[in-house]
Amino acid sequence: MLKYGSKYVNYTGMQREKMKIRFAFPSRLRKKNFISSLSLLLVICAFLLLFLKFTVKYSITIETYGSTAGYNDVELLHRYNIDCNAIYEMEPAELGKSLVIRKQVVVEEQDKSLVNLISNCPRYLLSRGYGDVQVSEEEQAFPLAYSLVVHKSASMVEKILRAIYTPNNIYCIHYDLKSSELFRESMEGLARCLPNVFIASKLEAVTYASISRLNADLNCLSDLIGSKVKWRYVINLCGQDFPLRSNIELVADLKKLRGGNMMETSRPSEYKKQRFSFHHELQNASFEYHRLPVKTNKAKGPPPHGIQMFIGSAYFVLSLEFVTYMNKSVLARDFLMWSNDTYSPDEHFWATLTRVPGVPGEVPRAQADITDLMSKTRLVKWNYLEGPLYPSCTGKHVRSVCIYGAGELRWLLNYGSWFANKVDAKVDPVLIQCLEDKLQEKQRLLVKAMKSQQKIPSSVLAVDVILQ
Repeated sequence: MLKYGSKYVNYTGMQREKMKIRFAFPSRLRKKNFISSLSLLLVICAFLLLFLKFTVKYSITIETYGSTAGYNDVELLHRYNIDCNAIYEMEPAELGKSLVIRKQVVVEEQDKSLVNLISNCPRYLLSRGYGDVQVSEEEQAFPLAYSLVVHKSASMVEKILRAIYTPNNIYCIHYDLKSSELFRESMEGLARCLPNVFIASKLEAVTYASISRLNADLNCLSDLIGSKVKWRYVINLCGQDFPLRSNIELVADLKKLRGGNMMETSRPSEYKKQRFSFHHELQNASFEYHRLPVKTNKAKGPPPHGIQMFIGSAYFVLSLEFVTYMNKSVLARDFLMWSNDTYSPDEHFWATLTRVPGVPGEVPRAQADITDLMSKTRLVKWNYLEGPLYPSCTGKHVRSVCIYGAGELRWLLNYGSWFANKVDAKVDPVLIQCLEDKLQEKQRLLVKAMKSQQKIPSSVLAVDVILQ
């Protein structure tokens, strides 16, 4: 036997074939041409076999979330044949495999597929494993609230909701009035299937960088204050955020705030001051946003009540006490009205109010800036900070912001931030699947460890009542 590559060839058999060839092809030229053609054919066959092996090994597989016994018409959500533990350990072979998946045509679930799935709530809840959700006693005593301001990609919103879901929390979804009918139907369906998820009572047609974006969150906050769930903190998310902490970890981190808030709040540069020093008017735009506020030459007066301006981001983690104060405050109401004609008011509204003397969780005006590098609320990777502060983006950049790739899974989970921005299934679906899997695994292990340590009867809170 002779070894050729990874194959063994019978030498005696080859000799017999050689004699047959001599008999059939007496001409040396014909013999030479035949051997050349045969060699080429063997090379092609070998290439096809390798290609087939490679394609099958790295192909996309579709699996269900949880058991779907008895439901033959379940719309399946896409899963990929990937080892997330290997991705986390940065194993080159598995990272290479994730790149192959990325280069394939990603079949993203359309809004229609989600509408079909959630048309039967028990089927949807079972397929997504809602009955397996576990929480500790500490989590039950420390419920959280979420404001999700979204406008497209229902399947991505559903993944975010499932990743942050526990049955003792409360979730407000604000969808854009300009969203497609199928997207709106999907969001309504999620609220119908999950009793602690609801649609904001007042909806906005959201325009980029305008007051409508801030109002969308305020509408959810107003509804959440009236909720029967006595939540302790509220967190706002968009459709490209994803958690980096399991719920049990997040609760532990939030307790350390001791009633304080978590957000960026910094002194504005001269450039940023123009955003609120001049009157802005909505004008048509020729690119994706269609309309946006444009600065005019009309100067604005100073903010009311002697407010000192600070800037930050649209994202926040706010205590119930702070939100309750703001909801009743004349100062906050006047400041909101003053901010109506500014550029991206959500990026100065929260950052300024948290510096007002006497507010719950006040950050003193004399205190140093709290930048995005210091706040745990969001982990945003700007391309100009890659190298000096952050590792390179393994996904892709859109307007200088990294949309994360699977190669950043370990870094994301260990950096210390609570949420990642931005993620996108069209850029790297493997990262989203692995983040979801790792967080679910953490939640299960930590809840189990806490019960074992406390030596108390199981207090797992599941959604069995929903599935009945």
